[in-house]
Amino acid sequence: MNKILKKIGKILYAIFEAIYGVIDKIIIMPISRLIYNITKKNNSNNSLFSKLINRPKVLIIISLIFAVICFLLIDNKVINLVDTDAENVENVPVSLIYNEEAFVVENVPSAIDVTITGRKIDVYLAKQLGEFKVDLNLSKYTEAGTYKVYFTYSKNINSVKYLLNPAYLTVNIKDKVSEVKTVVYDIVGSDDLDPKLSVEKVTLDSSEVVVKGSQETLDKISSIKALVNVADKSYTEAGTYELTSIPLVAYDNNGEIVKNVEIVPKTLTGNLVLNSYKATVPVTVTTIGNLVAGKAISSITINNNANFSVDVYGDEEAIKNITSIPVQVLVDGLGTESSVKKEAAIRKTTGVRYLSVKNVTVTIAFGNEEQKTVEIDSITQRNLADGYSATIISNDKTPVQVKGVLSNIEAIEAKDISAYVDLSGLGEGTHDVEVKIENNNPLVNYVATKTITIKISKK
Repeated sequence: MNKILKKIGKILYAIFEAIYGVIDKIIIMPISRLIYNITKKNNSNNSLFSKLINRPKVLIIISLIFAVICFLLIDNKVINLVDTDAENVENVPVSLIYNEEAFVVENVPSAIDVTITGRKIDVYLAKQLGEFKVDLNLSKYTEAGTYKVYFTYSKNINSVKYLLNPAYLTVNIKDKVSEVKTVVYDIVGSDDLDPKLSVEKVTLDSSEVVVKGSQETLDKISSIKALVNVADKSYTEAGTYELTSIPLVAYDNNGEIVKNVEIVPKTLTGNLVLNSYKATVPVTVTTIGNLVAGKAISSITINNNANFSVDVYGDEEAIKNITSIPVQVLVDGLGTESSVKKEAAIRKTTGVRYLSVKNVTVTIAFGNEEQKTVEIDSITQRNLADGYSATIISNDKTPVQVKGVLSNIEAIEAKDISAYVDLSGLGEGTHDVEVKIENNNPLVNYVATKTITIKISKK
């Protein structure tokens, strides 16, 4: 405050000094010269005028009269000794005044710009008052409709002008209605939650809220969500945590926030239950690409371990269904070496939040490819349309070539091979269908070259 007063004092001193300089230059000095010249001409005769002019008190009175005249001229802006100035104040808050219980007002900005014009000192003082605020008063409107309303500035100083931009606004006043809506919760901040923890349950103290707004706006609402933020540093272990001031947000069918609605109450309370679900599962390797001709993979180890496992944390249902974690290794064009080492990243599957190991070293050894033929007669059917049945007409067994190093293929029998036919898109009739092999063993390749005949009938 002292700094502001000092600045104002300096400005006032400079202004008065300038005024005095101007008065001295254009009024006092010319008058003094005039009086001096008149006195000089009348020195030769002893006139009454000369006697009066030569008296100090008379000169003081004359100067005072001219000074008062000059002050009146300046004060009434007949003479302007100070330049005018303009300042633009951006984002001045708009205070909306209306019957909030009965109406909803749309298309009103939260702030507008105000331009202040006037003398520099007046503009400066107006800005120093601060806390600019613009009113949009709709209290006189008692019915819904569209109205043209002018903004008003609430802290006027008569010596300056206030130009509001925009000066007026066309507003839509609508009747306020209310509806009861069901509340669902949505988890936010999951990326910042301890990855070993997961949300087991959220309970809210209320499942319904009252939503107020225009009927048109309420019709847009698809859901009311309580946003439960789990990005809290205090959530360090499994347990039950009390939730307070859970914000409520209205959304439309596109997931966009619906504005101009009032939710009662504005926030909810509840409880958050965090748990830690863990499973230890093996890491399996799948290969991409083809080795050089005549070569096959003889062995695969992960971190020098033939049976490598990791701990996985995540959602309970997801963890229950995880039997293994895959890693992919590119082997295209390999096989001439005795072995290679590949760095591989373990990717999180759906529902997994944390892995005890993120990267592994996969060692792949190669050997000469051998092959043998195994005949199978067990073939399953997949993707058959509802309302149909399928029968394999072919009676012969299906030969399958098994390829790999000798030590990996010699013990493989028909019962170890999972064969199937894909019947998706096939309707009633007889079809020749390719036999496919489901292979989860990167050490062995299967090739089934024979097709079988399937008859599909309506049930």
